[in-house]
Amino acid sequence: MFDFRLQVFNTVARRLNFTKAAEELFITQPAVTKHIQEIENYFKLKLFERNGTKIKLTPAGETLLHHTDQLFTVYRNLEFELNTFTRQQKGKLRIGASTTVAQYVLPPVLAAFHKKFKDIKITLTTNNTEKIEEALQNKNIDLGIIEGQSKNNLFKYTEFVKDELVLVANINHPLAKKDMIKPEELLKIPLLLREPGSGTLEVIAHALKPLGIKISQLQNEMQLGSTESMKLYLLNSDAMAFLSIHSILKELQHKECCIIDVKGLNIERHFYFIQQHGQSEALPDLFMKFASHYNFR
Repeated sequence: MFDFRLQVFNTVARRLNFTKAAEELFITQPAVTKHIQEIENYFKLKLFERNGTKIKLTPAGETLLHHTDQLFTVYRNLEFELNTFTRQQKGKLRIGASTTVAQYVLPPVLAAFHKKFKDIKITLTTNNTEKIEEALQNKNIDLGIIEGQSKNNLFKYTEFVKDELVLVANINHPLAKKDMIKPEELLKIPLLLREPGSGTLEVIAHALKPLGIKISQLQNEMQLGSTESMKLYLLNSDAMAFLSIHSILKELQHKECCIIDVKGLNIERHFYFIQQHGQSEALPDLFMKFASHYNFR
């Protein structure tokens, strides 16, 4: 229903590589070049600056990318909304989610989903990433939503929503007024850490590697199995913890805690939907599409 040339442009603009765009779109590289030239001729503008084998967007290209992103979001929403009229959705959906996702991201999505699809009964199991993957492999759940860096070849991973892990302290902590600490200072701070098998702990370990810091070098004051227990603990101590930004929005708003930056450390991650390869069932796919279009504020 939309101009395929715009899809070609959007893919090239995201990849900044004509060959990779052609592979993703299953067309030839000359066909990609032809579509881009047609758009440039139509608008009488250059969309890319070429320097040998490298390309980058021109200001006009940046503008077109912004609008095509918005346009494809509208198309996806339109397709999803219209498709829901073609069949009545009923059944049971078993979701397994890692702790942070289950506590802080999914509840409003589940409420909105239930409002729209009242005949679909959902059960939500909460555990760490390792256990959710086990449950999916054993067919105890239909769909997993996890955090973490590792990828198991048994599963297909689809990005859900972006997250950031930040170093959190209570507002009265002696370091609360510092804008930033050095990585070596992190080694002197008592920290609360999650249990082995936690996706959060895995992501933290991965992010600390470029700084030359191992998890074993950190001062592990206590190992706690949930974000809520970590928050309540640090609000009553001088310990700190790496927590999801989604989990501390209320505490930041009420000025109960603060974020302390670590120089050179930026811990961003995605939460992922996981399914077994070859699995394409109506209800998990429906929920994934709905959740992906949910407007997180």
